[in-house]
Amino acid sequence: MTTTTHRHRPHERRVSPVFLAILAVMGVTGWAVWTDFAASTSLAIFLFVTSAWIVSLCLHEYAHARTALHGGDITVGAKGYLTLNPLAYTHAVLSVILPVLFVIMGGIGLPGGAVFIERDRVRGRWKHSAISAAGPLANVLFAVVCTAPFWLGALDGVPAAFRYALAFLAFLQVTAALLNSLPVPGLDGYGVIEPWLSYRFKRQIEPYAPYGFFVVMALLFVPAINGAFFDGVDALMQALGVPDVSRYCGSQLYRFWESAPEICAV
Repeated sequence: MTTTTHRHRPHERRVSPVFLAILAVMGVTGWAVWTDFAASTSLAIFLFVTSAWIVSLCLHEYAHARTALHGGDITVGAKGYLTLNPLAYTHAVLSVILPVLFVIMGGIGLPGGAVFIERDRVRGRWKHSAISAAGPLANVLFAVVCTAPFWLGALDGVPAAFRYALAFLAFLQVTAALLNSLPVPGLDGYGVIEPWLSYRFKRQIEPYAPYGFFVVMALLFVPAINGAFFDGVDALMQALGVPDVSRYCGSQLYRFWESAPEICAV
């Protein structure tokens, strides 16, 4: 007699048609931006960046789940987390809808949540830290890919509109990675250090954990904190070879419902 376990169910790891559809939108609209095929370049940039942003959110959560699987939580497959389906997340609103709305309204990469990891199945502090770190690392890798043409000096032949879109998309990845890496309860940065904290300290912090994310968002409205944060983002973008004007034009063209400045004409 054989026994089927979570590790031997192929359908639990089969890529979701929902994710493939989003990936297709990203590919088609990316092609439209590159070739200037669309009647409205700004609308094509909006669809390309939005769909690519959702793809990155799916990869972020997949990284958490995949690392948890190797860490000992074999239930992530049954929950649909390995299919890259954004509708399978514990909080689809927080994971996808809210981050997309923030991009549309404010042009900032908002860290989302969440896949539910059964932490009691994971043994070892390093494994717990790795599970939390995997998500932001996915954003970092996405940012590296988006900025590769810039820091490799391979911009010859890359249309201005596509260059601007990549710069803005990289900006979203960098902001999401930085925000999510903060050691604040509710964010992945705290999840990285939590296994190493004393039991007493964690018990004291636990009641405030649900509010950590909202505290960070509120602090970003403080001018001094906002300025320091985005100065850090700009420094990282420049280190990756992305000019300020490219990111600026990308964010301006993304808002297809507004008129873009002349400097961003494509």
